[in-house]
Amino acid sequence: MPRPTCSRCQRPLGHCLCALIPDLDSRTRVLILQHPSEAGHALNTARLAALGLANAELRVGEVFDDLPQWLAQPGYRACLLFPGDDAVALTAYAPAEQPLLLVVPDGTWRKARKLLHLNPLLAGLPRVSLSSVAPSRYRLRKAPGEGALSTVEAIVAALDALEAPQRFEALLKPFDALIDGQIAAMGEEVFTRNHLR
Repeated sequence: MPRPTCSRCQRPLGHCLCALIPDLDSRTRVLILQHPSEAGHALNTARLAALGLANAELRVGEVFDDLPQWLAQPGYRACLLFPGDDAVALTAYAPAEQPLLLVVPDGTWRKARKLLHLNPLLAGLPRVSLSSVAPSRYRLRKAPGEGALSTVEAIVAALDALEAPQRFEALLKPFDALIDGQIAAMGEEVFTRNHLR
């Protein structure tokens, strides 16, 4: 029998994170495109980001037929948060600059690349990247490389860069609690043996 879950954060009721999820406003609009394999994952950080940001939405799928409408949001310039040779490092908005519609693919690197391949409109967007990032706090997944972050961490870093001096650190509170809860559930010994090498 499956455990009852919170309809909002989708965590088991005994581990609901809703009390920690902030309600933050941003000039930047965030569109998270989540690969279906991530949607049911216990460590769904994209959902936490979407719940904590008033100007964000989360869409799940592989092929997004409505992408042209989503990208045509009046008052925003669409760009893709994804590394590449032509990616421009994010910096703070100039006072009168039009804000970004920041499109964030959510999935493993392989799945994120697949989303770009299946959605040519997405692949054709101007790319932006993070110039410098702190090491990931995601202690349960081994980062595939230097500077690799979970989706919520990447969104926080992007918004911190774009909207300085405003900070979006509060989005990481439920993320930290999620990680701590998973470590507590597996036990310190199992965590140490499997994740601290």
